Amino acid sequence: MGLREKINEDMKTAMKSGEKLRLETIRSIRALILEFDKSGVNRELTPEDEISMLTTAVKKRKESVEVFTKAGRMDLADKEAAEMKIIQEYLPKQLTEEEILQEIKVIAGQVGAVDKADFPKLMPAAMKQLKGKAEGKTVKSLVEKFLGIN
Repeated sequence: MGLREKINEDMKTAMKSGEKLRLETIRSIRALILEFDKSGVNRELTPEDEISMLTTAVKKRKESVEVFTKAGRMDLADKEAAEMKIIQEYLPKQLTEEEILQEIKVIAGQVGAVDKADFPKLMPAAMKQLKGKAEGKTVKSLVEKFLGIN
């Protein structure tokens, strides 16, 4: 079942159960899909597009949580955090730092990265492999740690 079908099913379920926040969040994801359809890109929505779309939505919510928290608006920060959690349910399982580091070691072996001069080789390969499974900031810090960059 693709994201589009899953969203439609979950939207019906949320309507029936009366979960307003869940329904609102699912509708925002559906809006992203419709926006993609109307963007003039004459192709189907791929799993990579779905991951990219959802990752961007999570990132926006995360930034909003930080802004609202700094402004002392915990009500809005909590709402954004709850939305972020719902959106993350549609993403692949996020890897732990240990799992990310293991992946980075494997990727480093494949591209031949051993020191900080190899960062431009390792980072793009790691991001391609870990897209949707780990946050870019975390991957970058672990690649730097692996290559001995401070």
